[in-house]
Amino acid sequence: MMPRIALKTGIWVALATLFLSSLGLLLWQYTVQGTDRSLSAKLELGTDFSLTDHNGDTITEAAFAGRPTLIYFGFTRCPEVCPTTLYELSGWFEALGDEGRDLQAFFISVDPERDTPEIMKGYAEAFGDRVTGITGDPDEVARVIAAWHVYAAKIPTDDGDYTMDHTASVFLIGRDGRFRGTIAYGEDFESATGKLRRLAGIS
Repeated sequence: MMPRIALKTGIWVALATLFLSSLGLLLWQYTVQGTDRSLSAKLELGTDFSLTDHNGDTITEAAFAGRPTLIYFGFTRCPEVCPTTLYELSGWFEALGDEGRDLQAFFISVDPERDTPEIMKGYAEAFGDRVTGITGDPDEVARVIAAWHVYAAKIPTDDGDYTMDHTASVFLIGRDGRFRGTIAYGEDFESATGKLRRLAGIS
């Protein structure tokens, strides 16, 4: 009889612990909602790299330092998510005007086998002159993707080709090169521009 009672007690203790932990997490999330803090805000993201920008020049991780930076991983054959995100990004920049002139943005291809610098240039510049496309050696790109904890995978299509499934958030990097949060796909305009104002130090 005693073992059964002990087992029931153990189950209730485990359930109570799980409930309190979940409640604590929900309360924490409620406290920080509307800010740039997140569960992953303390992650050490990024790595050194040597890739090619959309002008055909070598670009390294040094390009992300010294200025508030937005980084987005996608591909030029993306049917909806990527063009929508870059369109919204250009709208954020437009809304901030001269106050946000120090912000810079980079569009890193998750499909470097097809996204050449020339293709990246035409694609990025279709959304304005504030986004720099980045592509390069597939192995080097894969290493960068992994270092940013980004999900990217080839998905076969019925016609024998493939598309890409990938993380859709925009990463926010401070002047010090540290990760400051994300803007989610489809996030409210006021929320997104508010995060950019804080990132750029706009009062």
